[in-house]
Amino acid sequence: MPNIKSSEKSIRQDAKRRARNIFEKDRIKKAKKKVLAAIAENNYDEAMSLFSAATKAIDQAAANHTIHKNNAARKKSRLAKKINAIKA
Repeated sequence: MPNIKSSEKSIRQDAKRRARNIFEKDRIKKAKKKVLAAIAENNYDEAMSLFSAATKAIDQAAANHTIHKNNAARKKSRLAKKINAIKA
C-alpha cells in the first residue's frame, strides 16, 4: 500500500474506472450477443429491436470514453451489415 495520500486516491480512482469500464464492455458484449442470436434465427424484427438497444449501449460506452468512437462506429456497422444480410 502506498504511503502518499495522492497515491492512495489514485488507487481508489483506478478501481472505480476499472469497474466502470468492465461494466460498459460487458454490457456491449451481452447486447451484441443477443443481436447475433436473433440474426442466427433469421428473426429480422427482433434483431432490429435488439440492435437499437445494442447501439445505445455502444454509444454510451463511446461517450464515456470506455471505447474509442471509431471502435463504436465499427461495431455498429458490422452488426447493421449482418442484419441487412438476413433482410435481403
